[in-house]
Amino acid sequence: MPDINHHLNEKLLLGYATGSLPEAFNLVIATHVSLCDECRAQVESYEALGGEVLQKCGTVDVSKDALSATLAKIDAGRDVEMPVPISNGVFPTPLHGYVNGDLDAVHWRKIGGGVSQAILKTSRTATVRLLRIPAGTELPDHGHRGTEMTLVLKGAFCDEHDRFARGDIEIADEDVQHTPIAEEGEDCICLAASDAPLRFTGLLPRIMQPFARI
Repeated sequence: MPDINHHLNEKLLLGYATGSLPEAFNLVIATHVSLCDECRAQVESYEALGGEVLQKCGTVDVSKDALSATLAKIDAGRDVEMPVPISNGVFPTPLHGYVNGDLDAVHWRKIGGGVSQAILKTSRTATVRLLRIPAGTELPDHGHRGTEMTLVLKGAFCDEHDRFARGDIEIADEDVQHTPIAEEGEDCICLAASDAPLRFTGLLPRIMQPFARI
């Protein structure tokens, strides 16, 4: 397990445990939790608490054929071939199904400044993308109109606030303005989810923003 110094907050972990977050956020959280013993333990405690609450809830009547109807729908469903997780790869298991493999299966698209991205297919309430930032590259200075979570999968980056390496997650909101820089030595691979467009200070990034969908 990596030495993780930046974790998810209670609000996001609780939202993940209760299923109230967008799919894009759930993917980032599931990927982080698969790497982080501390956050995984918190999620398990919230889920256990939710189970206790359900035990105390009242019951409702269902039709007599509810069980058979449900089993019939399951039998009628099509088989889905699940990808086999690649052990010791860059991507933790929750991410494999979204890219059909590991890092070498990603279809990158250049978005300027040497940076490449791959937008993953999720529900429309938020977006999630993989970012490949060349070592030593500085991203444009930007703020946020909503919440953005950035999970480091390979390499590291620094900004005005701290350093983030594999397994670390940075949570940025409307109060955060920063200029992330990938560390020298190796490219930085990140998984980032946001529920609103970024707020760039420079003219060129603002022009490119609609095309890059960021």
